[in-house]
Amino acid sequence: MKPTALPVLCMLLALTGCQAPPASDVDAGFANPLVRQRADPHVTLHPDGWYYFTATVPEYDRIELRRARSLDQLGKAEAEVVWRKHAGGEMGAHIWAPELHRIDGKWYLYFSAGRADKVWEIRLYVLENSAENPFEGEWIERGQLKTGWESFALDATTFAHRGQRYLSWTQVAPDGSKGTNIYLAQMDGPLAIRQPAVLLTRPEHAWEKRGHWVNEAPAVLLRNGRVLMTYSASATDANYALGLLWAKEDADLLDPAAWTKSPQPVLRSSDKTGQYGPGHNSFTTSPDGKTDILVYHARNYRDIVGEPLRDPNRHTRAQAIGWRADGMPDFGEPVADRKVRDQ
Repeated sequence: MKPTALPVLCMLLALTGCQAPPASDVDAGFANPLVRQRADPHVTLHPDGWYYFTATVPEYDRIELRRARSLDQLGKAEAEVVWRKHAGGEMGAHIWAPELHRIDGKWYLYFSAGRADKVWEIRLYVLENSAENPFEGEWIERGQLKTGWESFALDATTFAHRGQRYLSWTQVAPDGSKGTNIYLAQMDGPLAIRQPAVLLTRPEHAWEKRGHWVNEAPAVLLRNGRVLMTYSASATDANYALGLLWAKEDADLLDPAAWTKSPQPVLRSSDKTGQYGPGHNSFTTSPDGKTDILVYHARNYRDIVGEPLRDPNRHTRAQAIGWRADGMPDFGEPVADRKVRDQ
């Protein structure tokens, strides 16, 4: 099925009351994996027609950018290192989960980093670039993005809705209780949040507590009258899975009661397709804007020797999102590897 036919199909299905086919049946035919050994992918299609891509590199020591005219070309696009970790002190270890955002005429990279001497003392940081092209100009360190308390924190994302910009991120609770939770706050410009931050979700279900108690990596999509937020749960092996929260578009997003949480994962490992540990996604669209696309990482084998974080083979992948008649997304199964894109 051609991706451009999907919106028409969904409209017809809504009128008839039928359910849209799962996402695996409307896959846009991407040459998966798109980019090998790149985890936590963040892809955005900008008005200039380029897909901008950044992700965690397996060495955890730098931030790269690349761009291409199509998602399939990202793997062959030249990767430019725009920043490297510090030799000592803060921002000296575990450079994770960069996201590239264009805000008020400037580029920002939000990322997570530990200290060189305390590698698990991970916090949120921001780089800024005022150039029109993020591959030009100077990336300036704007320091730590303070959340209101000091504890293990990572995976910041930002989005604008109804005239207000928000930050969502992952952090250990102020009381130090077990696991990582996801929080939301309004922003005062690109470099600071407005208190108080609110807790949106913590690990509650068994599938969120396998290996580690984890809710992390929020990503936001505004569709069909809802604010949709995916997140990832459990350890970064085959137990890793995608969860979903949603709120009505006119709700007070800072009211935790406005959000509904799916009791089951919406994307998980699949023996059928040979994909394991899908998660830490971002959202983009086809060039014409008509097809929503999920970009995420997964491995193509289940068994890992040693610590999963030391295994480099989390590959960036993409697939079209299916939509049900009620306007909710259907992510289906992570699609199988493909060597050649269908013509």
